[in-house]
Amino acid sequence: MSKNVYWTLLQHDDWNLHLAATDNGLCYVGSQGASFEELAEWAEARLPGYELVRHDAEMERYTHEFTKYFQGSLDVFTLPLDLVGTDFQQRVWQAMSAVQYGSTAAYSDLAETIGRPQASRAVGAAVGANPLLIVLPCHRIVGKTGSMSGYRGGLPMKTALLELEQKRG
Repeated sequence: MSKNVYWTLLQHDDWNLHLAATDNGLCYVGSQGASFEELAEWAEARLPGYELVRHDAEMERYTHEFTKYFQGSLDVFTLPLDLVGTDFQQRVWQAMSAVQYGSTAAYSDLAETIGRPQASRAVGAAVGANPLLIVLPCHRIVGKTGSMSGYRGGLPMKTALLELEQKRG
């Protein structure tokens, strides 16, 4: 196994996202329009000792699925993933991945799903630590009343993703 994190900049229509993967799978999806520094800071904190290597060809299988998603012809990602997070975060992310394309769920719904109904705030923190925007659909997680709440990529990105899915869904 190499100690490389391969990355590319996906550019499709108005979307500009940094994607990164280890030999095991996709490990990071950046915020819309964010600089390379967002990826570099994440990698330094989560994967110390790994080297970031731009490799557009290596990342092609990932960019292909994202392109299909943005075109509206893919609603479930099938990419291999390399998730870096605590056991609690992993449980939240797994529950979050069950939220269907074009629909939403509340933080409290996720807390119930993982058997921790009083842990909505901790669930919110885990959702906020999601390294795989779009693939693990944290944009589908909303406040109890359906209100838009925080999103690492910013509320305009969250809104755009929900609108994209609702258009097709």
